[in-house]
Amino acid sequence: MNTLDAIFARRSIRRFQEKPVEPEKLDTLLKAAMAAPSAMNIKPWEFVVVTRAEMMDKIRSALMFGKHNAPAAIVVCGNTSFFKHPKGARFWVQDCSAATENILVAAVELGLGTVWLGVHPVHNFTKRISDLLGLPEHVKPLNVIYVGYPAEEKAPRSQYDPDRIHWETYR
Repeated sequence: MNTLDAIFARRSIRRFQEKPVEPEKLDTLLKAAMAAPSAMNIKPWEFVVVTRAEMMDKIRSALMFGKHNAPAAIVVCGNTSFFKHPKGARFWVQDCSAATENILVAAVELGLGTVWLGVHPVHNFTKRISDLLGLPEHVKPLNVIYVGYPAEEKAPRSQYDPDRIHWETYR
């Protein structure tokens, strides 16, 4: 599969097989995440990998839209203490989003399914996940990515919409 095929094949998977994800595959996803671009090369990302069933149950309870039966989760966080200037700290969301997309596309290549569950900027979600994982104040959870072997199949697709493209100026 080439990169474009993986991008188009990436779909949100919400039903997973009852099969654990191998640690080597989770590590490969994290390596892909850390290959993402980063503003000023700060690389503010940090990740909490969750595989224990009891912790997965707590995450499912903490997120309104996170009730899916995934066997693993990667919580993508931004460490704002890495930035020297306060305005630079605002880039953690973009940097961690780029890392997230790399995880989602790499998972397709590994035969895994994922779903991106937003946490930031919803205060209640941010607080619940931060408290659950014991995150320090300067480490902000952006999202939770559920990872597992898919128990559903979705066809590749493009959501290309030429009406949303503007050349030279906004028309």
